[in-house]
Amino acid sequence: MLEVIFTLLMLVLLQAVLGFDNLLYISLESKKAPLDDQKRVRKVGILIAIVLRIVLLFILVRVIGYFQEPFSWLTGEIEDVLHFAFNGHSLIVLAGGAFIIYTAIKEIWHMIGKVDLNEEVDGDGKSRKTANAVITSIVIMNLVFSFDSILAAIGLTSEIENPTTAFIVMAIAIVLSGLLMLLLADKISTFLAKNRMYEVLGLFILFIVGIMLVTEGGHLAHLKIFGNEIVPMSKTTFYFVIVVLIITDIVQGRYQKKLIAEQESTILKNKDKKA
Repeated sequence: MLEVIFTLLMLVLLQAVLGFDNLLYISLESKKAPLDDQKRVRKVGILIAIVLRIVLLFILVRVIGYFQEPFSWLTGEIEDVLHFAFNGHSLIVLAGGAFIIYTAIKEIWHMIGKVDLNEEVDGDGKSRKTANAVITSIVIMNLVFSFDSILAAIGLTSEIENPTTAFIVMAIAIVLSGLLMLLLADKISTFLAKNRMYEVLGLFILFIVGIMLVTEGGHLAHLKIFGNEIVPMSKTTFYFVIVVLIITDIVQGRYQKKLIAEQESTILKNKDKKA
């Protein structure tokens, strides 16, 4: 019994740590919905994703070998140039990473003034999507992000002899981490709404998340380019880069304020001299 409780705590912690990038995506994506629907979109998206995560867990427990086994029709090489052996897992991770990179670049592009005239735009220059479209995006990307965490959860519960008990423990961990995500998503979104300058930081972190997923997908596909194997970005490296970005952003912000204050002081001194 103690082993089951300890495993459950470890799973909740694992889901919380691995869910940071997912949480950031949800917070940024929900801002594309109409203002009145944003809170509801986050709640509905996460709740649907929790249910689908449990369904995905149920499926993976039974067909995990299929996702890990390379597809014969997607295995091959171009001599001295390219080698690949794609499986279901690698394709899902690669697609998710590519989509996140596209989303981050698109939003950064919008921020510097290049807005698509075919999209609905609100007063502050942000493009809007329908609530259902945002919910769909959140649910799909939640499943992409959850793929690795579910596989890690299966590994952690491998020592539990009873398969039913192991499944229940994993399902409880998914529900608890989902509820935690539900609570934190609103807080992060509120913080970003009050501190708009951090949106750029969030988008660049999201861009790095996409790169991390693409490198992981390439590694899972045993991808080699000109004989060089694709090495996945570790979570340690990912969090280190995030810390560096945050520190850089804080220092840059304070330095910018200092420069503005010095410029204002110089203007006032010049005015006093002229007077």
